Amino acid sequence: MTAETELTDLAAGIAREAGELALRRREEGVHLAATKSSLADIVTDADREVEALIRARLREARPGDGFLGEESDADAGVTGITWVVDPIDGTVNYAYGIPAYAVSIAAVRGEAVPGRWEALAAAVFAPAHDELFTAARGEGAWRGSVRLAVASATPAGALLATGFGYDPATHDGDIATVRRVMPMARDLRRAGAASLDLAYVAAGRLDGYFERGLKPWDFAAGALLVAEAGGVVTRVDTASARPLLIAAGPEVHARLAALLDEEA
Repeated sequence: MTAETELTDLAAGIAREAGELALRRREEGVHLAATKSSLADIVTDADREVEALIRARLREARPGDGFLGEESDADAGVTGITWVVDPIDGTVNYAYGIPAYAVSIAAVRGEAVPGRWEALAAAVFAPAHDELFTAARGEGAWRGSVRLAVASATPAGALLATGFGYDPATHDGDIATVRRVMPMARDLRRAGAASLDLAYVAAGRLDGYFERGLKPWDFAAGALLVAEAGGVVTRVDTASARPLLIAAGPEVHARLAALLDEEA
């Protein structure tokens, strides 16, 4: 067993436990704890409880590692490994009872900044569907025991996914981005959980995904899933406040990148 596989196994076990906690709390009823960047950008008590559980389990297993989570303070650690965590990706879906949400856990080596880290392990668990997606660097990506592969391009067009930011001031730009890519699209999906969109690209359920303004915990695990499934993930316009992430199989990625190049 490689070091990356060991990290993946750890992430998978914790993601499943955390997801089961999130699911129980969802069934009991969601309690809004606060808003973040805008009134639409919410955090629930469950987000904080689930992140605390993940952090505690990681501290027990690997006490020297760093931690970067959506809902708590960052910790640099001393081992060079950092866990990048979104306890409930898709919180608005979660609050409304829409089952498109997931626990996302990634282990990265190096500085915990996108573009400066090397992703080693990933787990994305969708508790409402009991689906676990995992990847270890150099070992492939998996849904349970099924190895994943990105979809191949077809003449029918690409089934694409995207997301919009919570700030209303960004919506016109996001819609303009959608308009730019629609000539190559079969159709568009907007599910509201980046980690699941990326897992679905890795699984061939989506042909590609693009979105501006993602945070590290939104895509750290999902990006490794796509890469290990044979896809391509890039971030462009990284000097801006809202970098653009593009993830797809090689052919679809090239077409998306060409269409979005002028905008970026």
